[in-house]
Amino acid sequence: MRRALVTGGSGGIGAAICRKLAAAGCDVLVHANSNLDRAASVAAEIRAAGGSARAIAFDVTDAAATKAALEKELEAGPIQVLVNNAGIHADAVFPAMSAGKWASVIDVSLNGFFNVTQPLTMPMLRSRWGRIVNITSVAGIVGNRGQVNYAAAKGALHAATKSLALEVASRGVTVNAVAPGIIDTGMIEGVFDAEAIRKLVPMQRAGQPDEVADLVAFLASDAAAYISGQVISINGAMA
Repeated sequence: MRRALVTGGSGGIGAAICRKLAAAGCDVLVHANSNLDRAASVAAEIRAAGGSARAIAFDVTDAAATKAALEKELEAGPIQVLVNNAGIHADAVFPAMSAGKWASVIDVSLNGFFNVTQPLTMPMLRSRWGRIVNITSVAGIVGNRGQVNYAAAKGALHAATKSLALEVASRGVTVNAVAPGIIDTGMIEGVFDAEAIRKLVPMQRAGQPDEVADLVAFLASDAAAYISGQVISINGAMA
C-alpha cells in the first residue's frame, strides 16, 4: 500500500483529496497545523468507509519540527504520494500590505513546500516511484487584486514544480501543480456571493472540492505516469 501525505488535509479541498486517495488504496496521513481534532475526524471518516488513514500535526513553516515529524514517518518507509495543499490568505492591497502579511503567506505556501518536500524527495527517488502534486491557484496564473503575496507564492510554486519535475523525471517521480479557481469551501464565504461567481466564472458556478480531488487522485495514479511539470487549471474556464 502506497503512503500519502496531504498537508492542510483537514480543510475543504484537503479533506476531499484525502478521501479520494484513500479510496484509491493509499494509506493517508491527514496533516493539520494546529487543529489535530479536525484532521483526526477526517481520518476517522476514511477508516469508517474502509480506508486507511491517520492524523498528523506539525507547522510546515517550522523547518526543524517538520523534518523531525517526517523523519519519524519515514521510519516506516517512503511516502510516495505528496500533496502540498497547505496555504493561507492574508489579503490587502499592496500599498497597504504589511511585511507580516507578505511573509506569512510566502512562509506557508513556498517555504512550507520546501520544508515538507525536500526531506521526502530522496526516499521517494530511491523507491523509483512517486507523485508530488502542488495545490496552487488561478491567482498564480492571472493575478488577483489584493493578493500580491498569495499570487507571488503560488506563481513561485509553478516555477518550482517545473524545475523539480526535470530533476526527478528519470526516477519515475512526477511533479505537477493543480491550480483551482473559485471552489465551494468555507474560504469563499463572505468573499464571493452567487452573483459575483456568475460574473467571474464562465460556467457560472463554483467548483466542488471533489472535482479538485478527482484531478489530484488521477495525477497521483499510475495512469498519469507521463504527465509531469504541468500546471493544470480547474476553474470553470476563468483562465
